[in-house]
Amino acid sequence: MNSMEININCDLGEKSKHHSNINDPKLLEIVNSANIACGYHAGDHETMSSTILISKKNAVSIGAHPSFNDPENFGRKRLNLSKNEIEKLIKDQYEILQSIAEKHNENVTHMKPHGALNNMACEDINLATILANIIYKLNKELIYLVPTGSKMELAAKKLNMKIACEIFADRNYEDDGNLVSRSKPNALITDSNIAKKHVLSMVKNQAINCFSGKKIPCQIDSVCIHGDNRSSLDMAKIIKQNLESNNFNLLPLNKMSKYKM
Repeated sequence: MNSMEININCDLGEKSKHHSNINDPKLLEIVNSANIACGYHAGDHETMSSTILISKKNAVSIGAHPSFNDPENFGRKRLNLSKNEIEKLIKDQYEILQSIAEKHNENVTHMKPHGALNNMACEDINLATILANIIYKLNKELIYLVPTGSKMELAAKKLNMKIACEIFADRNYEDDGNLVSRSKPNALITDSNIAKKHVLSMVKNQAINCFSGKKIPCQIDSVCIHGDNRSSLDMAKIIKQNLESNNFNLLPLNKMSKYKM
């Protein structure tokens, strides 16, 4: 049954002064799809290559995680670039990762923008449209991983792209469907038991659970887990076990029946 398929994705290979990738090998034993940093906010050729190899060993699908070229701020600072500059950014990062993947007989099968670029495109339909067009032009077969209910999803639907909509396991939502700002005390969910219930109910109901108790119906294909700390490793394990014990079939994005060639 299609409705029982779900994916867990994680941002990986983000080695930098801001972030350790020490948990990556363990996370790659849990998640189904890896969004790999392409060197512009974090990571380098070595981390890309090793993350692809470990992904391959664990049958995890590979995605590009392109960002603004701003390692100083880990790609989290908002920048205003022209359409051509954005196109070059996305294309260069995709090609860097794809060329390393090919050396290991692998392919980049999805794309998920990182940090400020992603946040800006969620809110701005013009930027969302620019990104969708660039990615569609690059490779029509790429699965585009976007936050559910965002302007990114809207723009991608207009092009009839292969769209995977994600929710966040460890974040609370406002009543408008946006994530609670990290500046607020209730932004993050740190208790694994609360997170596993939060995820299961959203996936089962195909609806976002807002912090207020409101539910917003939406498409959910993937659950994003952040791999920054020790607790996220335990959280990832618990969420995966809970989904599997509730009859969900966990698959890499490119193996889900709705995206298969």
